[in-house]
Amino acid sequence: MTEPVAYLNKYLDNSTNITRYKPENQRLLSSNPLYTAEQLHPRVKMTQAEFDEFNSIPESASVYGAMVALYSSNIIKHVKLINRFSGNDGQINFANLWFDYRINNKSQDETIEIVPTMKWFVRSKKVVGENNYYAWLFDNDYLDVPQCMISDVIPSLAMRFDTKEEAEKWNNPLTEAVQLPVEGE
Repeated sequence: MTEPVAYLNKYLDNSTNITRYKPENQRLLSSNPLYTAEQLHPRVKMTQAEFDEFNSIPESASVYGAMVALYSSNIIKHVKLINRFSGNDGQINFANLWFDYRINNKSQDETIEIVPTMKWFVRSKKVVGENNYYAWLFDNDYLDVPQCMISDVIPSLAMRFDTKEEAEKWNNPLTEAVQLPVEGE
């Protein structure tokens, strides 16, 4: 658990104060933790692909220069970041991140949390066959039937869906939609 930044202390004589550490005082009625450092400065969650795009902007750019680079003619280069930081709130979040990470030279661990890209898949509810594989829905372009379930297909080749609703369109009583991390997206 992250330690609080400070404590709000109330004493028997109705006085209060704020201290960095929880006091050990017999006159103390209560000591309530205030914000944690994480609450004051939350890390920005982004995928590895978004972080790679973020790092492709020149380090020497100012906050304004980074915003210009983000929305410049290289728009194809920063598609994930543009989607992630669109709108006024997104631009403010991007500017704050740029300032903390590039200008204040805070480490990645202090400013950014890399989260896996998650996609939805359709698979059998139970393992099938003697090898105990799940059957996965995948796009079968070389046969007349466009989609089918194959048990020995590794999940990386299975059909991916961005939303649970899209995946559930392919469900039947023997299958389920599951969300799993994917690599390289």
